[in-house]
Amino acid sequence: MEEQPLAGHQWTFLTNHARVLVQIARDPGIRVRDIAARCLLTERAVQRIIVDLEEAGYLTHHRVGRANQYRVIAAKQLRHPADSGPTLAELLAVLLRQQVGASSEQDLG
Repeated sequence: MEEQPLAGHQWTFLTNHARVLVQIARDPGIRVRDIAARCLLTERAVQRIIVDLEEAGYLTHHRVGRANQYRVIAAKQLRHPADSGPTLAELLAVLLRQQVGASSEQDLG
């Protein structure tokens, strides 16, 4: 499965790194194959992203039998200087919310 940009769209709100991290936060025992399917990425792309996240200190893993068990480092600060302040836990709290409140349909500007 190769990454396919949506027709007529040039950008998205979330990076592939954020999408992969959200899937791992939802299910720390998730398989790379399942992350790839949910994020519409190749397995190889997901593996590279996981390595990036581990090297940056946002994620660790250990083997349990033949599977990986991931651990998100929730206290880690966000990486970009413009995003300094919030932790990964705060970002994930927003991204993992199951239901969107009524304010989502209002103009927040």
